[in-house]
Amino acid sequence: SVLLADEPTGNLDSKTSIEILNIFQKLNEDGLTLLIVTHDPDVASRCKRIIKMMDGSIISDTLNGVKSG
Repeated sequence: SVLLADEPTGNLDSKTSIEILNIFQKLNEDGLTLLIVTHDPDVASRCKRIIKMMDGSIISDTLNGVKSG
C-alpha cells in the first residue's frame, strides 16, 4: 500500500503537524510506503529519502538520516 500526501502539514499548527508526522512515521514502521510532497525542510528532514524536483525534472535523489519526533 502507498499513501500519497500533498503538503500534509501546510495549513496546520506546529503541534498538529508533529502529531501527523508521528502518525506517518508509525505507519511507515508498520510497512506502509508514504509519498509526501512538501516545500517544508522540517517535514523533509523526517523522511528516509528525499527527491528534489525542479520544472518537472529530478535534480537530486538522496537517502537521509531520519530525525525521530
